[in-house]
Amino acid sequence: MSQLNITINENKLTVSPGSTILDAAKAVGVHIPTLCHDPRLKPYGACRVCLVEVEGARAPMPACATKVTDGMVVSTDTEKIHRLRKTVVELLISDHPLECVTCEQCGDCGLQDLAYRYGLNKSRYIGERHPLREQGDDPFIQRNLDKCILCGRCVRICDEVESAFAIDFTYRGFQVQVGTDYGTSLKNTSCEFCGQCISSCPVGALIEKPRLNKGRTWETKKTLTICPYCGTGCTLELQTIGDKIVNVAAPLDKGVNRGNLCVKGRFGYQFVNSNDRLKTPLIKKNGKFVEATWSEAISLIAKKFNGIKSAHGADALAGFSSAKCTNEENYLFQKFMRAAVGTNNVDHCARLCHASTVAGLARAFGSGAMTNSIDDFAKAKAILVIGSNTTEAHPIIGINILQAVRNNGAKLIVIDPRKIKLTQFADIWMAQRPGSDVAVINGIMNIILKEGWYDQKFIEERTEDFDELKKILDAYTPEKVAEISGVSPEDLRRAADIYANSGASSIVFSMGITQHSTGTDNVLSLANLAMMTGNVGREGTGVNPLRGQNNVQGACDMGSLPNVCCGYQKVGDDGVQAKFQAAWGVELPKTPGLTVVEILNSAAKGGVKGLYVMGENPMLSDPDSQHVEEALEKLEFLVVQDIFMTETAVFADVILPGLTFAERDGTFTNTERRVQRIRRAINPMGNAREDWRIISDVATAMGYPMHYESADEILAEINSVTPSYACITTARISDSGF
Repeated sequence: MSQLNITINENKLTVSPGSTILDAAKAVGVHIPTLCHDPRLKPYGACRVCLVEVEGARAPMPACATKVTDGMVVSTDTEKIHRLRKTVVELLISDHPLECVTCEQCGDCGLQDLAYRYGLNKSRYIGERHPLREQGDDPFIQRNLDKCILCGRCVRICDEVESAFAIDFTYRGFQVQVGTDYGTSLKNTSCEFCGQCISSCPVGALIEKPRLNKGRTWETKKTLTICPYCGTGCTLELQTIGDKIVNVAAPLDKGVNRGNLCVKGRFGYQFVNSNDRLKTPLIKKNGKFVEATWSEAISLIAKKFNGIKSAHGADALAGFSSAKCTNEENYLFQKFMRAAVGTNNVDHCARLCHASTVAGLARAFGSGAMTNSIDDFAKAKAILVIGSNTTEAHPIIGINILQAVRNNGAKLIVIDPRKIKLTQFADIWMAQRPGSDVAVINGIMNIILKEGWYDQKFIEERTEDFDELKKILDAYTPEKVAEISGVSPEDLRRAADIYANSGASSIVFSMGITQHSTGTDNVLSLANLAMMTGNVGREGTGVNPLRGQNNVQGACDMGSLPNVCCGYQKVGDDGVQAKFQAAWGVELPKTPGLTVVEILNSAAKGGVKGLYVMGENPMLSDPDSQHVEEALEKLEFLVVQDIFMTETAVFADVILPGLTFAERDGTFTNTERRVQRIRRAINPMGNAREDWRIISDVATAMGYPMHYESADEILAEINSVTPSYACITTARISDSGF
């Protein structure tokens, strides 16, 4: 049966098989209270607050755990049901401290809401009460066990979603409580301090320690934005009072994370209001930084850059854009370098992490990004993870992978020299010798070829040069690959069988295979494996690189690269050249510029004489820091635009204070190419300014006028010159992205 008929409080509707009564009630706007239910968790039915009457049933049924049957008639609002719910709530508050006035969760507490609904300020039930037991033995989580209602949500989310298994019910009977196997300290457990337990707790038993005594829920302004850390692009709710962030949460119904966050996303926001933030422009005089006005700093930059350009040519100048900045800021920065300065010497950190991904996947598929969405992992029958410690580097994507394995029965193949968390759940873990990735992938393909497990129709219709690949694979027998990699022939055969015959296999990789001298070959080998088996272009399949920083994908899309403009339109192409010259009103350089590495090499030799660094820290992120230091010291003029005094900023001649993600509007593009809005939650700190406004002012001072009123106006310009972003406007971007 495709649909089921159900009547709820005389409302007739149809629902999909597998739906619960609670799901059906929500569909028609009927509220059923719950305490133990969380949409991220499996139905539990413990608290009994969601009891409803079902026609023909012997007793009331829990709505959260009862599946709909065809023709079911449900009543949620009867006198009997209200009496039962009131009794349940009264029993709960009989052993619950009624300290709402001082409780951090006041105003956002499920038990308080129910007590208010049923007019309960005390309980008729008298007996022994649990003593006060507050535990705050870690930096993040305050545990108030006296307020715990034993709904089990924290235990279940730690198990079912996070797969950390750090806490459980301990003791028995009246003494039962949520605790650990190692005593009271979470530090001695597998706890990852992600705060998922806090996000699921319906009462004040678990509280974010950094928010204590910072303000009540109803006092905060709530702003939806995007996490500034990894490329997953999780939706955050910044809770602010005045111009300070007091807490971070995540809505259950929005974004790629749907309420889930990692430790950085939930607790890593203190830097925004740090006293160490740069708050005003600084100019170096006699070896020391002194405060300056914006006019002084920008005039000096324009004078120095124009002087270098006049004396040595535009290619004596270069710029580093940033994967931490918005699409609008990256677009404007590369426009500034090309149109105002007159050089293609612009690059950013993707050069050092995923340049081999862009090169490999663009060659194989025409685009250097994930072929599938994050949600698609749930539809995979097999997932091959190589070069990615996913649960650490991209924790929410790691959750998706583990749920596919634990809940949906997907097979997991992990190829990694290290024993990472994913290996605990893997069907096969192949600990190859570092640098032998191509041999391992070729070995898997050799077996697929010999066994005839490849997709001949897909190969004939969608690929080229398969015969050439076959010749290469002949040499990579399981025995030969074992000699090279240390991976046993048996494991190679099992991995080949699982990947080729699952019906929908997905590949996940990251910088563990890209930051190699053979990085591009590693990526191309994975693309070959996917194409050979027809695991491209369908749900649950694909080749999926996980981007490192929050806007690496966007910075690349916006043309912060020396060989392409925004939308990967090639520098020097006559059509592209004419298009951008018409749009920007100036003649543009035709020769591809220098990469990050080449810019620093040139600076060390005296070629590049002026450098503008926006949101990058090459002293920390680039290889051979001594060489980077020598290059920076050799420059005639260095501008650093950032939020802190970084290791690179100390070498600057001028420092310009930019803004954090919480102080600006714009868009980020996550690892799956989802364009998402960030929104200003607080006012800029001190005299700091939006990065796009700073760039515009510097360009104007150099003689190339740039005038924008908002990030939206810049996005409109991006729409006009970037085919892949042509229809993406803030009006069309939903809270879950575009």
